[in-house]
Amino acid sequence: MVAQAPGYTEDREGRMFVGPSGKKLDELFMKVGIDRQEIFMTNILRCVLPHYRRPRQNEVDACTPYLDKEIELINPKIIGTLGYVAARYILKQHRNGNKLKFPDVCGKIFSVEEKKIIPLRHPAALLYDNSLYKEMVRNYGKLRMLLDSV
Repeated sequence: MVAQAPGYTEDREGRMFVGPSGKKLDELFMKVGIDRQEIFMTNILRCVLPHYRRPRQNEVDACTPYLDKEIELINPKIIGTLGYVAARYILKQHRNGNKLKFPDVCGKIFSVEEKKIIPLRHPAALLYDNSLYKEMVRNYGKLRMLLDSV
């Protein structure tokens, strides 16, 4: 799983998804039967952004070599992205992500070489709009299906 950047709580504790978004992620994972131990989680950026703003291109450029190296070393068969920034970067790296509109790509499965890429809404979306819950459960369920297929 690739997300945008750590939040304040994640940065302070040195673990991913331990704040309010993490509670939503745990809820989604529980609903679809995913154990966090099955998932390697990382971020595009390695530090908290001021006011949780969207990262600037130079910040993405500075941090993504680390992400690219992680992906190369782990060589995952499945890459799930959480949110727009992560989806845009991963799809751009592995196919033409510039022509795809977020959130239209959420829950769609892209086959690239021997990898499956599934963009997902970031769990924080549920903190602002709980009406997305059913759609997100359905899409996270597709991630479960992919995990079962490998």
